[in-house]
Amino acid sequence: MMRSNIISNFLGQGWSALISLAFVPIYIKYLGIESYGLIGLFTALQAWLTILDMGMAPTLSREMARHTGGAHSAKSIWDLLRSIEFLVCIFAVIIICSAWGVSGWLAEGWLKVDTLPLQDVSQSLFIMGVVASLRLIENVYRSSLVGLQQQVVVNLVGAAMATLRSGGAVLVLIWVQSDIRAFFIWQGVASILTVLILSFLVYKKLPSISATAQFSVESLRQVGSFAVGMMLTTFFALLLTQADKIILSKILSLSEFGSYTFAALISSGLFMFVMPITQAFFPRFSELYAQKDISNLSKSFHQGAQLVTVLLVALASTLIFFGVQIITLWTQNPQLAEKSAPLVSILAMGSLLNGLLWIPYQAQLAHGWTSLGVRVNAVAALFVVPAIIVVAPVYGGIGAAYVWLVLNIGYIAIGMSFMFRRILTEEKWRWFFEDVCIPAAVGFGFVWLASLIDIDGVGGVGRIFFIVGVCGGAVVACSLAAPLVRRYIVKSVALIFN
Repeated sequence: MMRSNIISNFLGQGWSALISLAFVPIYIKYLGIESYGLIGLFTALQAWLTILDMGMAPTLSREMARHTGGAHSAKSIWDLLRSIEFLVCIFAVIIICSAWGVSGWLAEGWLKVDTLPLQDVSQSLFIMGVVASLRLIENVYRSSLVGLQQQVVVNLVGAAMATLRSGGAVLVLIWVQSDIRAFFIWQGVASILTVLILSFLVYKKLPSISATAQFSVESLRQVGSFAVGMMLTTFFALLLTQADKIILSKILSLSEFGSYTFAALISSGLFMFVMPITQAFFPRFSELYAQKDISNLSKSFHQGAQLVTVLLVALASTLIFFGVQIITLWTQNPQLAEKSAPLVSILAMGSLLNGLLWIPYQAQLAHGWTSLGVRVNAVAALFVVPAIIVVAPVYGGIGAAYVWLVLNIGYIAIGMSFMFRRILTEEKWRWFFEDVCIPAAVGFGFVWLASLIDIDGVGGVGRIFFIVGVCGGAVVACSLAAPLVRRYIVKSVALIFN
């Protein structure tokens, strides 16, 4: 099941990421970089609003996984689902009402709008709130299916709806109206359909019960400590990852902010290759911990960590060393490439370091240990947020990008030491050297050597093949330097030829 989950996650989430990224140049073409700044603001808003689920979506995923391991009866898991549904729907209504109340003030008093009509911006902000509330409800059912190990189904639905969201938005912009409001209205239509499909699948998968599922304070109380821990962890994580966008949206013009969010989108695309792995390993970690099988938990931990390193290093190093060429080939806009490539390189390095922490973080959650993330992120926020406030007015996006990089260096250097004092206590140095440092050094070295080759005289198609080849070569180099990944590849090749 683990293998099929990982493969389906890569195919489904990979397609979703590809289809989302592929249409960005079209959005910019028909809407302009200023309107694209609103899309970037929507992404940040959507991230912040996940706080309002109070950690319930990840909690539900964990409890659904524990249900498959026998920790919940059919009635108790239904009551937990119904209770969380009720609370999240209340929060969705609060979001919509709040968006209606503050959209005008945000358009006139916060954002620095150059050419867009303020009424269009205000209406777009309200529609953003509606869409964000629907996405919040989506997360409840998506998390449930992930916990129930229905990741193949989740990815099929996710890929289909990503195609509908992005492809449909392009058709709306081309054939109906090239307007940012039309873009967000279409996102809302797609979200309504997604909620209906995912809720149907969850209800179908859960075991039937004779009594009616109902709101239960006791069900919420039993998962309360974990949910509160997840909420606080999420709050501080968002404060650290989204503060730059909130602050820059006030300091920069909307068009300059659009350029920054474009660079942030590219670098955060690296996480699309981490999510399929962590999404497959988290339920496995939870089951193994519930069974007290520490030996297999440790083995799975190192497998996941090495797999993340192999993919992230290959992709991030290629993006760092070939950023200008990649953005130019993608957007056909050399000016945008020259302007955003330095930002992309710094943000990508920070995202690489952050992504390396995802498997250790999933291990913490599987143990039900949320307080470490809360404490580490709270301390980090005391330094990071003031740093952004100080450097952003002077250095703009570049300053904020460097703060993101320094933050993640601190996580690697300091934060992980605290984790390995309590869980997987014998695995710290194996993780640091075998899972991370050695494969990363080999991968970066390979891509750096490839970047010394002059490809300025090569045509567009030739550049594409060269860069893809370099990235593929980096995957191979990293895989050979990661023992568990190498062993798996050798075993798979042996089975093919035997």
